[in-house]
Amino acid sequence: MFDGHNDTLLKLEIDAGAGRERDFFQRSQRGHMDLPRARDGGFAGGLFAMFVPSNPDQDFSKPFNPRDPANYAELPQPDALAFTHSLMARAFRLERASGGRMKICRNAAEIRSAMQQGQVAISLHMEGAEAIDGDFHALEVLYAAGLRSLGPVWSRKNIFADGVPMAFPSSPDTGPGLTSAGRALVTACNQLKILIDLSHLTEKGFWDVASITDAPLVASHSNAHALCASARNLTDRQLDAIRESRGLVGLNFHVAFLREDGQHRSATALDVIARHAAYLVERLGEDHVGLGSDFDGCMPPADLKDVSRLQYLLSAFRNAGMTDAMVEKIAWKNWLRVLEETQS
Repeated sequence: MFDGHNDTLLKLEIDAGAGRERDFFQRSQRGHMDLPRARDGGFAGGLFAMFVPSNPDQDFSKPFNPRDPANYAELPQPDALAFTHSLMARAFRLERASGGRMKICRNAAEIRSAMQQGQVAISLHMEGAEAIDGDFHALEVLYAAGLRSLGPVWSRKNIFADGVPMAFPSSPDTGPGLTSAGRALVTACNQLKILIDLSHLTEKGFWDVASITDAPLVASHSNAHALCASARNLTDRQLDAIRESRGLVGLNFHVAFLREDGQHRSATALDVIARHAAYLVERLGEDHVGLGSDFDGCMPPADLKDVSRLQYLLSAFRNAGMTDAMVEKIAWKNWLRVLEETQS
């Protein structure tokens, strides 16, 4: 399986900073991912997010509070860039320490090659562009280092756009769209062939990107608003635009973006995820749905407690009536197709 979003680099970095560093190549009960558990689940790679928390010195042993304004505070660009460098360096160290078991990939051809050789493919992604300056010097350097996809915002405001809050029930139409700098960022990413990720953008921001970009529209880790009325999910009209652009939606495993009641309850059946997958397939077509787990950044259902359980999810898809060919597309083929069309 190729997954459109995880926060594993952040989890490893935070644990190391708190004196709890663990060996990614040894099986652990902490976090959602390590290499042995990835092998168990059939995880072949994905977009590894570089996300900078608003308050990186907070106590991460406590659950994330979606109502605490401190978690959404704006970040100075130099601070965000420094933290992004630390996350990117961690990815480079993982690749080097893996002895060939992991590979940082800069295009879809390299991802295919890594998968064929049994390597875990790392595609570097930026979740929230706070590290990027208005002149895009940092964008050029990070691209040269391997950055290949970028979400202009996380769920907070920056110089490029506004993000949607973690609000339920709520429309994603919660605030302004792209700023002039945000419009320029989309154009710059198109020129570099950096994938633009629409997850976390306000609905106005979504439509601004759609009006500018020449690439397929992609939301790496979002679900159907019609089934769960979270601001983080996509309306039918947004889904239609993604289908028309030959884009993709990655299915998010976070229970509060899946459940009809929006509750943070791990006691959530896998058929709830299968229901979202079926809805997305019906609205988008089977070529435009993938996985966007949000592992190490979410509360997944208990039966999908970590990456080792991914096969349980595919079984739930089959039990919901999906064919093996359809499941294979959702599991990895659709992501590879859209990456071939959006990245250099």
